[in-house]
Amino acid sequence: MQALVVSVRTEVGQAISAGQTLVILEAMKMEHIVTAEQSGIVRKVLVRPDAMVAAGDPLVLLEPAEHGEAALRTNEETSLGDIRPDLAEVSERHAFGLDENRPDAVAKRRKTGQRTARENIADLVDEGTLVEYGALVIAAQRRRRPIEDLIQRTPADGMVAGIGRVNGDVFGDTGTQCAAMSYDYTVLAGTQGTMNHLKKDRMFELAEQRGLPIVLFSEGGGGRPGDTDHAIVAGLDCRAFQYFAELSGKVPLVGVNSGRCFAGNAALLGCCDVVIATRSSNIGMGGPAMIEGGGLGVFAPEEIGPSASQYRNGVIDVLVDDDVEAVAVAKKYLSYFQGALLGWECADQRLLRSAIPEHRLRVYDVRNVIETLADADSVLELTGGFGAGMVTALGRIEGKPVGIIANDPMHLGGAIDGDAADKGSRFMGLCNTFGIPLVFLCDTPGFMVGPEAEETGLVKRAAKLFTTGASLKVPFCTIVLRKGYGLGAQSMAGGSFKAPAFTISWPTGEFGGMGLEGAVKLGFRKELESIADPEARDEMFQQMVGKLYERGKAVNMAAHFEIDAVIDPVESRRWISSAIAPR
Repeated sequence: MQALVVSVRTEVGQAISAGQTLVILEAMKMEHIVTAEQSGIVRKVLVRPDAMVAAGDPLVLLEPAEHGEAALRTNEETSLGDIRPDLAEVSERHAFGLDENRPDAVAKRRKTGQRTARENIADLVDEGTLVEYGALVIAAQRRRRPIEDLIQRTPADGMVAGIGRVNGDVFGDTGTQCAAMSYDYTVLAGTQGTMNHLKKDRMFELAEQRGLPIVLFSEGGGGRPGDTDHAIVAGLDCRAFQYFAELSGKVPLVGVNSGRCFAGNAALLGCCDVVIATRSSNIGMGGPAMIEGGGLGVFAPEEIGPSASQYRNGVIDVLVDDDVEAVAVAKKYLSYFQGALLGWECADQRLLRSAIPEHRLRVYDVRNVIETLADADSVLELTGGFGAGMVTALGRIEGKPVGIIANDPMHLGGAIDGDAADKGSRFMGLCNTFGIPLVFLCDTPGFMVGPEAEETGLVKRAAKLFTTGASLKVPFCTIVLRKGYGLGAQSMAGGSFKAPAFTISWPTGEFGGMGLEGAVKLGFRKELESIADPEARDEMFQQMVGKLYERGKAVNMAAHFEIDAVIDPVESRRWISSAIAPR
């Protein structure tokens, strides 16, 4: 090619070693080094600096010759351990954000019993797999603060974000990639700045393109008013909330919170499919400043949305003690979306034979049934503080992920109230969206009734169980543990006992259009009222209940083929496996 001679690095009579620089050329603003292809002696230099040369022009005449190690070498050999100035500069910039170089910030986290943003993410993803995006970003406050101060005090603009592998130790070396994002409370109280909004947009875009789950550590104080580098009036054209909400139903969204989470941070947390929070959490759509600014009073952060309250009302799905447990739960939750496990164990299934008391009116702990039925250590209950009449949990059967919905007879006898209906329909939607089969464990006298129940808007909330159940695309099945009465029982079977892959019962099952005692009181009111003696009346009542019980026993239901089978509880896992097996 045509080029300009920048410099000549040799002279006549010089001993040259192979690889030594002879001439440096410039073409299109780029320099090209011409080196000796072999050792020799320079006999003639045919170019001079600033001369133009054309393609094919000779530059130096070199007579081949062997010579010893004394030959002059002008090119220094590079050691693999050498650090060039440009790399040193980059390393220095990265170092400002590392925990080991921020002892004061780390010390503050230790005082509150919390880990740093980087510690949480390092625990979440497999070692050595995280690639961090936007690590060199700083707060958009150059107009009000020196650049050196921003570099030191606002690393990553208060958000650590990247992509790493999760649960590689469980699912093999490949694991599953995940977008991990954490507000850094040690940087401007974890507030949402101009630059970390852009980082969120970038990560949300990548998650959608690549189908990556997102784990968001949400601790922070909401929007940041102090950024000055961009012309902003209200900032309501920010796209982060829209982008994140659009991911709902496309990829699993996991929210983890420890400490204070207000305003915009809380809005993102609320968009997540599951919210895992520590007991030290305070979560609210407005923090103390916003509340006071609205003339609503002066409150300490600890008074706003405490974890106990947010667990009871369903905002928090899993309540944990600390950051360590929060990350462990997040990893376990993600595992259900990563596929089946080859290895598994389960409890002795004969324990299920005695799980339901023989006395038909005696309560029992349905969580023990779930733990025994599912693979060992595979159950993760969600939203345990809300809708106490319904238990919703993820688990595994023979290594395969399943969603489990069970009535809890210890609360209202298992009757389904408005909160339980909301909880059940939401969980059905989650499992249906991400292809997780459902197992219903039915023991309900029906929907809760009465004036107080109707004050809660039960009609609409109960109907949601039917509309959600009717739209299920995943395999689902129903096992009646004891009571299967009325519309409530049908809602635990997708709307009809013929809707699931199977509807079966344990021997303790009993069925009817409504509760047996209520059916007798309503259907035989005149007959009972005609008996003056209270003892005789009660005896007649019990006889009538007994007759209805015999009629509604599981074996009689199966004999009329209103259910598919009555089974030994030991066989439950085999039936479930048949329903969730791939087609």
